[in-house]
Amino acid sequence: MMTYPSPYRIGIDLGGTKTEVVVLDPNGRLLLRERNPTPRSQENEYDAILDNTANLVKRALAKTPSGMHATTIGIGIPGILDAETGRVINANITCLIGRTFRQDLVRVLGRPVAMENDADCFTLAESLQGAGRGYGMVFGAILGTGVGGGLCFHGTIYRGRHGIAGEWGHMAVAPEGRLCFCGNRGCVETLISGPSLAGAYQAVSGRSRSAQEVVSEARRGDPDCRAVFNSFLDAFGRCMGSLISLLDPDAIVLGGGLSNIDELYREGAEMARSYAFHPNPQTPILKNQLGDSAGVFGAAWIGGG
Repeated sequence: MMTYPSPYRIGIDLGGTKTEVVVLDPNGRLLLRERNPTPRSQENEYDAILDNTANLVKRALAKTPSGMHATTIGIGIPGILDAETGRVINANITCLIGRTFRQDLVRVLGRPVAMENDADCFTLAESLQGAGRGYGMVFGAILGTGVGGGLCFHGTIYRGRHGIAGEWGHMAVAPEGRLCFCGNRGCVETLISGPSLAGAYQAVSGRSRSAQEVVSEARRGDPDCRAVFNSFLDAFGRCMGSLISLLDPDAIVLGGGLSNIDELYREGAEMARSYAFHPNPQTPILKNQLGDSAGVFGAAWIGGG
């Protein structure tokens, strides 16, 4: 059998709206990248997602020169695997919850599959190939529809005892705050996610705007938008400052749709420094370099881990 210095790698990023696949050659070069819609809102949603994911893997396998032999498969999902049962828990795609998704894919494909939380995949990719390259401990913070995170030490994912290391989005920091889907009140996710920013504006003004519109109008001087955005930046600083105090990472890399807000790296970072338990913290808060490709590249790398 032909051998290679390292395997070809297939990565799948399973998202709520799209599923993406990449194939990397043994030197990490991109050979294939495809996206298609994630099957949703149908009676057999789980089976449709399982079939769609398996078919993407099979198409990718057909593109690898090593065929069915020296190719690894890694999949990032918007949830985590319970360490004892192997079942999916805490997933944004709710049809996955309680299912043995990894085992089912192994059965369909007839070959090993690695699976990790999508935020862990993001953090791993940015640690190996992106903004976190060269740093020892990297925390990846996802700010989008939800708030998630992952932790890498020298390019290796740290999962923790229960596989939830990095899930800072569900630290309950405001006991009288809004109810979170996890059942707690005042989680980080209820303060600095996209929906929380839009919801805060609606509570103040009685009008509806997207998070992006709130930021845009705040920059133009709209008083309600400006007040809400200032509160958002302060909340970001408090949450990020607490994170720095708790973990003292070498670098923090932001991902997700809200990572494109430039003020997070200026006013937000300054507020984080003021809230951290150190007189002069130097923790860099960095914008991701791989964009929405980070998760799928990280998934490719976990397959050979």
